[in-house]
Amino acid sequence: MNLLIYKTKEELLEDLADYIIKIGETAIAEKDCFNFVLTGGNSPKELYQMLSTTYKDKLDWSKVYFFVGDERNVLPDHESYNGLMAKTAILDPLNIAADHIFLVDTTLAPEKAAIEYAKSISSHFEGADLAFDLILLGMGDDAHTASLFPGTEILKNKEVTVDAVFVDKLSTYRISFTAPLINKAKNVAFLVFGQGKAEAVKHVIEDENKNPQLYPSQLIAPIDGSLTWFLDTEAANLLEN
Repeated sequence: MNLLIYKTKEELLEDLADYIIKIGETAIAEKDCFNFVLTGGNSPKELYQMLSTTYKDKLDWSKVYFFVGDERNVLPDHESYNGLMAKTAILDPLNIAADHIFLVDTTLAPEKAAIEYAKSISSHFEGADLAFDLILLGMGDDAHTASLFPGTEILKNKEVTVDAVFVDKLSTYRISFTAPLINKAKNVAFLVFGQGKAEAVKHVIEDENKNPQLYPSQLIAPIDGSLTWFLDTEAANLLEN
């Protein structure tokens, strides 16, 4: 595990953008494509805007395939739909072709949406191992990541797939990568900033006795890939080591 701590969010985002470009360049050089999984919520929006402007000419974006690691059970035109934020912040500005974008069809029932999304991913990989080049993750102050929330059934799912999960605290369904699917990735990066995340960061990174039912981000441990945490000093300020 690599732990990177930055004095400011701006420095963090700039270094993370460079990291993404480097992984993208390597993937394209090796196999002529870059499979990149975006995280949702508000935290990455500024990062995506940077990639689609300042970093627009630093990567051959026509060879990038975009996915989302989880989705809210709202229609695609809803302001909370992760895919809509991605389209607005990075996909449309970079003129990404429709066949390079993989989003969750939330016009379907959650279970069906998860099945169809998993099928589309498998089809893209054409029978190869479902190992994304980079999965970008955020983390909530309850230590959830993607839609792996504390105490939910999806935490028990051992399949390398996409699953629907009902989140009691939100009284709604989500569609999400399972932890085993995330852990197949070649690179996984957490983007976490702000004082509100400090306690969760401490438990996830430093607890000797892991309790992923309470702190789901503890499940993230790539099998053959790298795990990097991009933190600002506020999010990291309770870490002892």
